[in-house]
Amino acid sequence: MRQFIVSGHDVPTDGEFSLDDLPGAGRLDVLCRCVNAAFFLSHDIREDTRCLLVLDDQYTVRFEGSELRRLNPDERSTAALIRTALDQREEAIGHVEAETSPGVSISRRDFETTLDYATNEGTLVQLHEDGDPLADVEPPEDPVYVLSDHHEFTEHETDLLVEHAECRVRVGPEVLHANHAIVVAHHHLDTAGYTRF
Repeated sequence: MRQFIVSGHDVPTDGEFSLDDLPGAGRLDVLCRCVNAAFFLSHDIREDTRCLLVLDDQYTVRFEGSELRRLNPDERSTAALIRTALDQREEAIGHVEAETSPGVSISRRDFETTLDYATNEGTLVQLHEDGDPLADVEPPEDPVYVLSDHHEFTEHETDLLVEHAECRVRVGPEVLHANHAIVVAHHHLDTAGYTRF
């Protein structure tokens, strides 16, 4: 299982946003691109992948590759799935998820609880520009990569990552967008650490 946790700091958690202005919805466009990068192959979808969007440290929207339906490779339709999840947020009781469409669920998990949830099944790896080179790090068997949106991690998130992360890695010499970093991380895993092509 490959997991990606993306912290979204400004997305409205009431679902009251326009699908015609995703950048204006707390840069929801960034999160949608991350979801699409996590799952899409050419003419296929990665079923062994999970993507967790932590919204404003209040809610987590989980996308499960093995169960996903109706995910299309455009930001608007991905945002619609997120908005549908947020519209049904009252159905989520505590950490118990509410499925809002096939393969998409919402829960009242904050960033810390989401880290705990994901690391029950994998090894936490922070993707960060100040980390060790990805090529120098052996890929964990069940990686849980953690990224931030267009903002830096908050001080609280940084402290949690210091406590929980097995390592901090950078995907290259240049700072990339979060969705591009996800693609590079997938490539690293697909090639067993750049040893298999």
